[in-house]
Amino acid sequence: MRPKAAASSCAARTRGARDGQPLTSAFTLASEGSAVMTVTPSHTLDATSSDFALAAGFRSAATACGLKPSGNLDLGMVWSDGPCSAAGVFTTNRVLAAPVHVCLDTLASAAGRVRGVLYNSGCANAVTGERGIADARRMRELGADAIGAQPEELFVLSTGVIGKFLDMEKLARGVETLRSHAALRTADDAVRAIMTTDTRKKLAFTPLSLPGGRVTIAGFAKGAGMIHPNMATMLSVITTDARLEPARLDRCLRSAVERSFNRISVDGDMSTNDTVLVLASGASGAVVDDAAEPAFTAALTDVCASLARQIARDGEGATRLVELRITGGDTERQAHGVGDAIACSPLVKTAIHGNDPNWGRILAAAGYSGEAIEPDDVRLWFGEDDAVQLLDRGLPVAFDAARASALLKEDPAIIHLDLGLGSASAIVWTCDLSAEYVRINADYTT
Repeated sequence: MRPKAAASSCAARTRGARDGQPLTSAFTLASEGSAVMTVTPSHTLDATSSDFALAAGFRSAATACGLKPSGNLDLGMVWSDGPCSAAGVFTTNRVLAAPVHVCLDTLASAAGRVRGVLYNSGCANAVTGERGIADARRMRELGADAIGAQPEELFVLSTGVIGKFLDMEKLARGVETLRSHAALRTADDAVRAIMTTDTRKKLAFTPLSLPGGRVTIAGFAKGAGMIHPNMATMLSVITTDARLEPARLDRCLRSAVERSFNRISVDGDMSTNDTVLVLASGASGAVVDDAAEPAFTAALTDVCASLARQIARDGEGATRLVELRITGGDTERQAHGVGDAIACSPLVKTAIHGNDPNWGRILAAAGYSGEAIEPDDVRLWFGEDDAVQLLDRGLPVAFDAARASALLKEDPAIIHLDLGLGSASAIVWTCDLSAEYVRINADYTT
């Protein structure tokens, strides 16, 4: 069976509380039994270009082959000289782009000996029929030949406009450049080659000490619009120098994606191409065994969450990140479902853009989420440390409207809804919705 992401949610632009640091969360019980979320920086770095490097054992190359009319970088490759364990999670949209089909083939036949990934921007190669599948396979053959691998040992990714065929002549010339001295060789160049409407690069890495030595998890992603789990127009390539078998890596990745990429959304639209890939070179010699798996999964989750927040932070037309903290749920799934509904509400997102503390829209979205909430039990706050309370046990309370408006203007804008039912919680990230989002998407192909 093809790997799928699990439950999804809707989030947008993301950044940590300060200096681009990612966030982790913990929950404690305050007075009157309310659940309060404490958010602290994690050890993962939302890396700058100068900081970022792929994990040991990996190389990269990038070029502009003309797939983008702008002439910007549009073709890149990340690879290892030796076989890697690999895992992938893909869109659950029933309209699958050709590269997704080819990636699934690669995982099925060579998950323990993958050599790399070749990717292009400027054309999604989606809704292109049998020709699109043939082009994706040819793209895989070209990339494999460039690094001395077998075709089934390479992943391919594409992003851009749906319904257009890849220009295979340009792509073939571009792959020739990738294998030459003319290619750009920094990891920063590799990241730029995958960008479309992104306004910034999404990079993250974290070190991890295991009993067998120190390992690194380092990855990059693209995505700004058409973002809604299960996965969205979102591509991510993550590398690690840890050593672990494909089945274990797959288990770690699924767990990480559930609490990262599946908890963001920009616009509620699910893409045809969404893919997250992890390649493990084993170059560090440190083995992830049963004892080390929880720590490795936590570190991988940190990296994925950092990349996910950065995608949301760069949502098309967005001006701020919105962090929805849902506490007091019977189950984490319930809390997630409520947060997802709020994150996907255009009325909530436009109110946030206008700094309008219209709490009724938030409560209404929670009510139609499909989750069994009790309206008389809910409480609502804005801001870090629950700075302003707006609802108490389902009823409005007097609040400082100017202060509440100012809190919605912060980046991130923090909204905390306590369901008053149990001890489960979830964080969902989204962004505000502006007129600029409409402008960007109203004439995307014209």
